[in-house]
Amino acid sequence: MALRFSRVDTPANLEIWSASDSGFSFVISNESRSGPGLHGQPGFVASWRLINLNRPAVRVGGSPFNTFAEAEKACEAFLKHLTE
Repeated sequence: MALRFSRVDTPANLEIWSASDSGFSFVISNESRSGPGLHGQPGFVASWRLINLNRPAVRVGGSPFNTFAEAEKACEAFLKHLTE
């Protein structure tokens, strides 16, 4: 059950990737304290939500991660938890 993240085309060239599986949507964004893009604690922030509910996303525990690979692995582990 591997999530396949794809880069989201954004007008401001933000670093955002998304994937979905089993009714859940996951997003990873690269944030920094300054400069262009999303501002927050530096690192890769992972979040999830149910696809069919119009609710805010929830951060995946451990966010922000140092690398995209760590964020991706956390999303896959959380999806496994949600679907068991």
